[in-house]
Amino acid sequence: MAGNNASYQKYFTKQHDMVRKAVREFVKKEIVPYVDEWEEAGETPMELYRKAGELGYLGINYPVECGGVEGDVFDGIVVNEELCRCGSIGIPASLGTHRIALPPIVAHGTHEQKEKFVRPVIEGKRKAALAVTEPSGGSDVASLKTTAVRKGDHYVVNGSKAFITTGIHASQITCAVRTGKEGAHGISLLIIETDSPGFSVSEKLKKMGWWASDTAELFFDDCIVPVENLIGEENKGFYYQMENFQHERLGMAVQTNMISTICLEECLKYVREREAFGKPLSGFQVTRHKLADMAMLIEASREFTYRVAAKINAGENQVKEVSMAKNFTCKVSNQVTFDATQIFGGYGFMRGYVVERLYRDNRIMSIGGGTSEIMKEIISKIILNESDRRKDWPDILPLK
Repeated sequence: MAGNNASYQKYFTKQHDMVRKAVREFVKKEIVPYVDEWEEAGETPMELYRKAGELGYLGINYPVECGGVEGDVFDGIVVNEELCRCGSIGIPASLGTHRIALPPIVAHGTHEQKEKFVRPVIEGKRKAALAVTEPSGGSDVASLKTTAVRKGDHYVVNGSKAFITTGIHASQITCAVRTGKEGAHGISLLIIETDSPGFSVSEKLKKMGWWASDTAELFFDDCIVPVENLIGEENKGFYYQMENFQHERLGMAVQTNMISTICLEECLKYVREREAFGKPLSGFQVTRHKLADMAMLIEASREFTYRVAAKINAGENQVKEVSMAKNFTCKVSNQVTFDATQIFGGYGFMRGYVVERLYRDNRIMSIGGGTSEIMKEIISKIILNESDRRKDWPDILPLK
């Protein structure tokens, strides 16, 4: 749908369109036939990572020297959108865990770390996960409790992590640990290989949505990690992690818009086929107006997200705006998924229908990558600071 309007065209070039076509064919051939199987299995197979890595889809926007593929923010958006078209958001979520696990290594890691922990992942040979959230809390990163105590040439890690995407099958974990005093200034990032002594993982956690993405708890019991696996400087990990939130939240906004878009597309097909009281659902004004509202919200949400992406692509700081985009896309998708299941009626409550799955998959979007409440805190602090800088402005501009 988006490709048919002018607002879409100005963000994407012919090169982006070529990438989109290639990824769309990949999804049709390698993912769509197996979605139901992977949903029931509760995981995405390693073979899919390998295929995606060989085609370069995992390496888009990563440095060539790390084995990546040259591209811009919109190349990443194209891949993200087309992967979502499989109708199971757990699959792109699973394929994309490296996009939150690798950036600190790329930005602050050593050459040796990049060769060992970045290149094999974007080639599809290893899986990487990010571990920040703990059983005691997720949004308050500065209060994490997992400790790493240095002893000679290694760290001894103790603690646990919760709700870790791809935690079951990850080969390596970019893990936030406490190496110093309380608060943000005492956090470091370690690369913990999952065959390390003292590391263990739970059974797969059963979730409301994202079934095709395995999720687990991680446990560290005197886990031994070499000092050379420290990313950047000790006690700088909190700030390294904050650097990547713009891109993580943009990615989630893109996925959330795709949830809404697919739901609307499914509804447009369904209302032409389904009849009530002797005529198709599309013949009822209440249905047509619901579709109009859905389309209007999606158009605004998608345009806002693309505009923020364009500014990020131009190198502008968009912390406030990307936080707004994440929250706004979630508000829209909450409404659209509700309306879509309502239009489908009893079928919207049945397994086997895309709108039912997307209704479930959508619920995590307001929680993961920073809750809606945390987004509002970020937005409010920034706009208050902006207001303070303008406090000498008159409340009402004088008439000329």
